[in-house]
Amino acid sequence: YFFRDPDARVPEGPGLVVAPAHGPVDVIDEVEEPVVLGGRCRRVSIFLSVFNVHVQQAPVAGSVSLVRHTPGQFLNALKLESAALNENVLLGFQSTEPDGGPVAIKLITGLIARRIVPWVQPGDVVAKGERVRLIQFGSRVDLYVPLRARITVSLGDRVVGGETVMARLEG
Repeated sequence: YFFRDPDARVPEGPGLVVAPAHGPVDVIDEVEEPVVLGGRCRRVSIFLSVFNVHVQQAPVAGSVSLVRHTPGQFLNALKLESAALNENVLLGFQSTEPDGGPVAIKLITGLIARRIVPWVQPGDVVAKGERVRLIQFGSRVDLYVPLRARITVSLGDRVVGGETVMARLEG
């Protein structure tokens, strides 16, 4: 049951950014993300308990611009500082949407989750909602979008990877 991998019903439409993971939204804020977005951006964080699906999807259609593994700790992923201190993989995407620009997701290990299984590499072209990674046994996934993006979810919303529209990229 833990390794289930349902097919996503990916919504159609220009500028839509879909959830990269399944679970409740527990942080919406602005942060610095210097590697992919080049500075200040919006972050929407999803906590994945052991009961959530742990396959992650591409939030936008485009090319994979970065896959960067960073070693770190294995703090409880419920704690927000886990995003900065825990082992993680940062995935950058260059959206093919008109005026889409860069979008990133950070897959963060947790107290139990200690393995991130890669399915894409830099240069790969992905469809919105396509499977890109697996984090085993609970974790956190941060979505980074440009400041001009309009966030369409609220704290506490339960999102479905590849299906729930999390933001709209607006020119």
